[in-house]
Amino acid sequence: MAGKCEGPAIGIDLGTTYSSVGVWRHNRVEIIANDHGNKKTPSCLAFTDAGLLIGEDAKNTVSLNPINTVVDAKRLIGRRFSDPLVQSDIKLWPFKVIATPGDKPRIVVKYKGEEKQFSVREITSMVITKMKEIAEAYLGTSIKNVVITVPAHFNDSQRWATKNAGVISGLNVMRIINEPTAAAIAYGLDKKASSSGEKNVLIFDLGGGTFDVSLITIEELIFEVKATAGDTHLGGEDFDNRLVDHFVLEFKSKHEKDISGNPRALRRLRTACERAKRNLSCASQTTIELDSLFEGIDFYPTITRAQFEELNMDLFRKCIGSVDKCLRDAKMHKRNVHDVVLVGGSTRIPVIQQLLQDFFTGKVLCKSINPDEAVAYGAAVHAAMLGGEGVWEVQDLCVLDVTPLSLCVKKTGDFLKVLIPGNTIVPITKEHIVHTKSDNQRGMLIQVYEGDKAMTEDKNLLGKFVLSGIPPAPKGVARISVRFDFDANGILNISAEDKTEGHMGKITLNKVKGRLSMDEMDRMATHSSAQLRVSKRPRPEEAVNSSVLQGEVDIEEFTKRWLPPQDQQLLGTLKLPTLEEGVMRRCLRHCSAVLWNYLKGPIGR
Repeated sequence: MAGKCEGPAIGIDLGTTYSSVGVWRHNRVEIIANDHGNKKTPSCLAFTDAGLLIGEDAKNTVSLNPINTVVDAKRLIGRRFSDPLVQSDIKLWPFKVIATPGDKPRIVVKYKGEEKQFSVREITSMVITKMKEIAEAYLGTSIKNVVITVPAHFNDSQRWATKNAGVISGLNVMRIINEPTAAAIAYGLDKKASSSGEKNVLIFDLGGGTFDVSLITIEELIFEVKATAGDTHLGGEDFDNRLVDHFVLEFKSKHEKDISGNPRALRRLRTACERAKRNLSCASQTTIELDSLFEGIDFYPTITRAQFEELNMDLFRKCIGSVDKCLRDAKMHKRNVHDVVLVGGSTRIPVIQQLLQDFFTGKVLCKSINPDEAVAYGAAVHAAMLGGEGVWEVQDLCVLDVTPLSLCVKKTGDFLKVLIPGNTIVPITKEHIVHTKSDNQRGMLIQVYEGDKAMTEDKNLLGKFVLSGIPPAPKGVARISVRFDFDANGILNISAEDKTEGHMGKITLNKVKGRLSMDEMDRMATHSSAQLRVSKRPRPEEAVNSSVLQGEVDIEEFTKRWLPPQDQQLLGTLKLPTLEEGVMRRCLRHCSAVLWNYLKGPIGR
C-alpha cells in the first residue's frame, strides 16, 4: 500500500474520442458526470475567437468550425510526423498539422484572431485539465494526484508523452496503467464476492481509436497479466472512416460532385456516420439525413447492418486475430479462459460479439460491467490504492503488468539484440555489457528499438543515446554496463556505468530524444494555466554537446567502414566538441565535402 497523499486521487480514462474520470468515495467508485450530466466527455477541443471549448461544447460546434476543432489527439501523441499512420490520419482531419524540425507534429489553429501552434502534449494536457476540473467541481476540492490509462500497446514515447501531459496539467501522475488492466480491476472487484480461486480472464477492449486484448489471471486482488496484443490505431473511428468513404462515393455517383475537399460537408457527414454506426447496433438498417450537405443538395441515403459489416469485416477479423495471438503468446488454450469481458463502446457492434463468441465456441460473453466506464473505474481503484486512502477493500490490490513488445538494443557496428522479451512482467531491470570497438574510444552510440518483428526496419526506434566520457583504453578493454529499467508505468529509464577494473565511475548519457525536461514541462504548465494567453511557443532543443558527440560517433563509424587511412587520419583530427562554433561549422562543411566526394566515387556506384 502506498503512502498517504494529499487530497483525493482520481483515475482518468483518456480516450481517443471520449474521456471519463472516476474517484473512490464512500467505499465505492463514482464515475463523475460533467456539466452536461454525461459521464463521457468528448476528447474534442474547439479554438474560437471567443475562447477555448472542450467536450460537448466543442463537439456541438464542430461542423461550424471544423478547421479549428481538434479531435483524435491520442492518435498523434508520442508519434513522429513522418509516421505513415500520422500521414494517413492528416488526410482525414480538417485541422492543420505541421512538422517541427525534430519531426514532431504540431497542431495549427486560429485562436482569438491569431494563428497559434500547439504540441500534442499541450492539446492532451487541456483534455486532462478538463477532466480534473470536472472532478474538482464535483468533489469541491482541488485535485493533485491522478492515475491515467493508456492502451497496452502504447510504446515508451507515447507513455512518456502522456505522463508529460499530466504534469503539464499540474498533476502528480502516480501511475500510467494499461486500459485492459484497469478494466480487469473493475471486473475483479465486481466478481469478488461471487467467485473464489484463480480465474483466467480475457479483456477485449475496443474503443474509439485503439484496440487491446489482454489475458489476465485473477486471484483475490492479485491481477497478473499473462500476455497482451492489439493495435494502437484500430477502433470506432476507423469504422466511421469506412462509412464516410462509402457515402462520399455514393454522393459522387448520384450527384457527380465530390465533397472530399469540403471540410464542413465532411465533418457533417462524419457526425452522421457515427450516429448511423450506433443505430446499427440495435437496428437492421438506418437512414442518414443531411439537409443541404453540399451546394444545396440534400442527402438521405440508407445503409443496412449487413452493408456496414461488409465494409469493415477485414478490421473485425483483425481483432479476432489479435485474440488468437494473445492466447498463443500466453501459451493458453481458449478452453481454459473462464470469462471474456467486453470493454469499450465499439464492443456493442453485434458482429464483433458474434465473431468473438464463435472463436470461443459459443461461450457466453461477460457484459456485467459497463463497457464505457470500466477503464475509468479501474483507474480510480488503482488511484485510491496508490493514494493510501486507507480503504481496506483495495489496500491489498496487486497489479503485475507486462511489456507489450520486446526491447532490443543495437550499438554501433553490431547486430540487433533482444534484451527484454515481450510480455515480461514489469518493473524489470536488465543489464547489458558493451565493449569499445577501437583504441581510446571516447563515445558510443546505442540505439533502442521496440517490436517483435525480425528486421530492424520493422521495429519502432524508441531513441538513440550516446555514452560519453569513456576513459581511454585499448580496444575491448573498457566494460560499460548499461542498465535498462522498465518501471511500473511501462516507461523505460536508462543509466550507464564504467565497470572497467580500476575505472569505476558513471558514464554520461545524453537526453533521450523526445522527452521533456522538468523546466520544459514547467514552462508548458505555466502556459497552460495562463489559459493560452501567450502566443509564443516553447521550443525545447537537444543539448548541443550531445548532438555534436552523436554526430562525431556517426562520422567515426563511417570513416572506419569506408574511407582510406589518409582520410581517416584527416577526419580523426576534428575534435568537434572542443571547437568554437565558427570553426566547427567549417569542419562540418569539410566533412560533408569529403563524404560527398567518396559517395560520388566507387563507393556510391
